[in-house]
Amino acid sequence: MVEVAIVGTGGIAGFHAEALAAQDGRARIVAATDVDADALAAFGSKWSVPAVYPTLAELLAHEKPDLVALCTPPGLHAPQAVACLSRGISVLCEKPPVLSLAELDTISAAAAGSGACFATVFQHRFGSGAVRLRGLVGDDRLGRPLAAVCHTLWYRADEYFAVPWRGSWDVEGGGPTMGHGIHQFDLLLSILGEWREVVAVAARQAKPTATEDLSTAIVTFANGAVATVVNSVLSAREQSYLRFDFEHASVELDHVYSYSDKNWHVTAAPGQESSVASAWADGLCDRPSGHKTQYAAVLSAIESGVEPPVSLADTRPTVELVAAIYASAFTGTRVRRGELGPDSPFYHRMAGSGAPWS
Repeated sequence: MVEVAIVGTGGIAGFHAEALAAQDGRARIVAATDVDADALAAFGSKWSVPAVYPTLAELLAHEKPDLVALCTPPGLHAPQAVACLSRGISVLCEKPPVLSLAELDTISAAAAGSGACFATVFQHRFGSGAVRLRGLVGDDRLGRPLAAVCHTLWYRADEYFAVPWRGSWDVEGGGPTMGHGIHQFDLLLSILGEWREVVAVAARQAKPTATEDLSTAIVTFANGAVATVVNSVLSAREQSYLRFDFEHASVELDHVYSYSDKNWHVTAAPGQESSVASAWADGLCDRPSGHKTQYAAVLSAIESGVEPPVSLADTRPTVELVAAIYASAFTGTRVRRGELGPDSPFYHRMAGSGAPWS
């Protein structure tokens, strides 16, 4: 049985606890920690956690779980991950996993030679529709990918940003580009592969934040496909919408926060109906996206002694795209993958040398 410790017992920790409870006895929560004593006590009681600690340091001093799940605000992820990895304990980290590319490289250095692994919660990769579509990229029945749309159109009331760390560069790392749309465009990248360059705009339109509340980007991929990516917390009619236009078919995903097979729609080009229908139907099993589905994959990896998904190598292109969107938006230039190294302010901080409106 895989033993898991939960760090941070706010709302998202409940999703982790529920997901672990649904794994047919393959895992159990052995410890938890939170700076909020009341929240920690309530979580420990609800989920029958045998040991609770006021700090991560105390938890690590007394426990050696197989996996630590980081459910804390983003600004805490890197130091907490390094603390776990340095003790040979693998980490599953909520999004966004880091505040910068520099922090991701710090985690990579800590993981190297530790015998432990770092993985990011990008649960949309694991629904059966996404798995099926990834398997069809390059299939002659769909043809080449040509164009894509990736829109995260969500709404957050001003009160949402009353939580001190939300809407800040220093703790949240960015606005909807960093903390909301990242799930959708991580799925986009997992399907279309390596991105090559981006041109973007970002704005602070209405929300009481230091960060943007809207961004729009045009992303070109190594395979020639071009995608539009919109990230918003201004949109009263919420929608998460992805569309992939191939030579012989359009594949659409329309949902808000999670999806099942019924949220996917496939339209064949004239004359391609039979081959496209057979291609899409093979392998679908109505496995929804979500923490339960990703945890099943993570536990299987741990039980098999292999690196859990989504690895640091898988995570980096997504974090790099976030940084590139900000860099392009704030400098008014195209940004190519690989350009943002230690000599760039956007490597060290998503806001670079500062947002235009600051």
